[in-house]
Amino acid sequence: MRNRLVATRSFCFWTFAFCLPIAAAGAVQDFDPTRAKAGGLRELVGQHLTLYTDLPSSPSVDELPQVFDAAVPQWARYFCVDEARLADWRMRGFLIVDKERFRAVGAVPDSLPNFPHGYSAGFDLWLFDQPSDYYRRHLLLHEGTHGFMNTVLGGCGASWYMEGVAEFAGTHRWADGKLQLGVMPRSRDEVPYWGRIASIKADVAAGKVRRFGDLVNDSIRGFDDVGSYSWCWALATFLDGHPRYQARFRELQKSVTEPQFNAIARRLFADDLSQLNEEWLIFVNELEYGADVGRAAIHFQLGRTLDPAGTKIGVAVDRGWQSSGVRLEAGKTYRLRASGRYRIGSSIVDGVTKSWPCEAGGITLRYYRGRPLGELLTAVEPDELPPGELPAMSKPTPIGLGAELKPTRSGTLYLRINESNADLADNSGALTVEIMSMSR
Repeated sequence: MRNRLVATRSFCFWTFAFCLPIAAAGAVQDFDPTRAKAGGLRELVGQHLTLYTDLPSSPSVDELPQVFDAAVPQWARYFCVDEARLADWRMRGFLIVDKERFRAVGAVPDSLPNFPHGYSAGFDLWLFDQPSDYYRRHLLLHEGTHGFMNTVLGGCGASWYMEGVAEFAGTHRWADGKLQLGVMPRSRDEVPYWGRIASIKADVAAGKVRRFGDLVNDSIRGFDDVGSYSWCWALATFLDGHPRYQARFRELQKSVTEPQFNAIARRLFADDLSQLNEEWLIFVNELEYGADVGRAAIHFQLGRTLDPAGTKIGVAVDRGWQSSGVRLEAGKTYRLRASGRYRIGSSIVDGVTKSWPCEAGGITLRYYRGRPLGELLTAVEPDELPPGELPAMSKPTPIGLGAELKPTRSGTLYLRINESNADLADNSGALTVEIMSMSR
């Protein structure tokens, strides 16, 4: 049952491993703190975590129980658990440099598998030290999420959800003693050694795109590669940040103990699965640090036949792809003309943040994805995306101030300006596009 503390135990590999619930295996049964201290381990005590480590004292290590404690109320809110029930809930962790030292004091029993990074079993978790303070915290929060879900919710759901939620929650911001979970990193420097976005971009460039059904797949019992964790993070981030999908994604919390978890997930998204698949492919194609999932969300609207007199439509310069509401016919020629001025981008000059005035031709002083920043882009999307194809929005056609467009197949015209989804929020101004049919 939800909102009830239970003692269900499971184990969880992090990267290069898999994650499946089992009964009580792996947890340290007769751990002796006195023996651990005599063996050279330090004990760090928080409200919800007691951590044993062979790392020397440093602020970034000694504050880890504080980080964990700050996560607990956020886990409670996210998973709809009454925080009062967690007053006595706590985990025990082992932060390891020398595994043999921990094995010698009974902190790493022989029943544990040979995990390379992190592992969680019921109320216990283990993690090897990581190459950055950020990544060490990330791994602690990842394994802590598994521990919370298993011992409080009673399970973690299917592999994609289990690892996706743990990766999503583990991606955090920690500053001045305050913790924020589930963030979209603003830059690579903010999350050293994390690498999830780089992994996704490399796969997309190589044509190794994982679709919704590739992850929400009954045949998957766990993951054994870094790329899989990256894709699970991306899917959880996309679904949780999207205004159309968030409520359904969070409803899956109710089903983490169900054997048919994936079937439940597929049923929740069945009504608009085609649109979800299409938008998911666009999301990973455009993924950048700082991406704003909500601002880039697409409102799919099928176009109507263009009025013989043509039409004018407004394009929001602070949003991602937008339907024009106009259907273009294959083989016909259309004339598009753009007008209006807007402000885009920003730079700091003499300590003052300034933006650039822009028209639909874009700014040639700055480029994004090989095209002028702010340039008007178009794509003609068919009513149904053919199996195996990528959306037209993933390979847009630049229009700029104006051009003729002759689509090779019929569909709805979508438009946006050329800019990262991370940088849309500070744009302002007006852009109008006139659409005329040149064919009689």
